Amino acid sequence: MKWGLISDTHDHLVHIRRAMDLFQRQGVERVLHLGDYGSPKSVLAMEGMNVCGVLGNNDGEILGLNRAFASIGGVLMGQVGEFAFFGGKGVSYHGTIPTLRDALIHGGQFDLVALGHTHSPRDEWIGRTRVLNPGTAHGFGGYATVMVYDDTDGEVGLYHL
Repeated sequence: MKWGLISDTHDHLVHIRRAMDLFQRQGVERVLHLGDYGSPKSVLAMEGMNVCGVLGNNDGEILGLNRAFASIGGVLMGQVGEFAFFGGKGVSYHGTIPTLRDALIHGGQFDLVALGHTHSPRDEWIGRTRVLNPGTAHGFGGYATVMVYDDTDGEVGLYHL
């Protein structure tokens, strides 16, 4: 299955729509948003995709985000969300608290840790755990990026919006 990884959208609706178009073209079956939506309108811009996500440090409108997720048939998993994928167990977390982030990466419980927060793309193996960060879909730092992860062969594509 192909997963679309997106993070730190911060209400950049044009980039969110570009990302959803790219994910559809790539055959993405599930979108994993790693926090910092900005507002519920960012969630609504992902309508039509199978979306699950976690909260980021800039997501204060939790009730509105929950309503937006419910209206598009998505799932907001809270601060940390576990998920199963082909061949393993994954966890998503925005990445705000370094000790929690490091415990998820180094704890040996997960095959995949998906993070956001840093606005920098990352694809790294730490022991048996793969760590992915799609960067920022908003474009802070000069470029907007998302990832597509294929859990059947482990391929990761980093895409500029």
